[in-house]
Amino acid sequence: MIPIKIKLTIGANTFTASLANNKTVHAFKSKLPFELKMIELNGNEKYTELDSPLPTNASNPGRISIGDILLYGDQTLVVFYKSFSTPYSYSNIGKIDDVTGLALALGSGNISVKFELVK
Repeated sequence: MIPIKIKLTIGANTFTASLANNKTVHAFKSKLPFELKMIELNGNEKYTELDSPLPTNASNPGRISIGDILLYGDQTLVVFYKSFSTPYSYSNIGKIDDVTGLALALGSGNISVKFELVK
């Protein structure tokens, strides 16, 4: 099976991510493309509330890795730019393929991120 890819555009930077194959991702893909304001949280992530809930299959990954794209609850999209241990559960959406420069691109404040399918 060919992996589903999306492109994230953050200012002048672009990153490609590989998506998981699950019901959360299938619903997420149907919303693309979109550009959302993402809010800084905890010095390790950016999050935004989607306009409607997605189906979930949450589990605790134990550890978050830089570049993880996860869904918290059924409506909170999160992009992580640092790795750390977590007690929280998430539904997997995907992972950024090459995280070089990701933390710098996301910066320390709120930002706008465009998500679109790679053709």
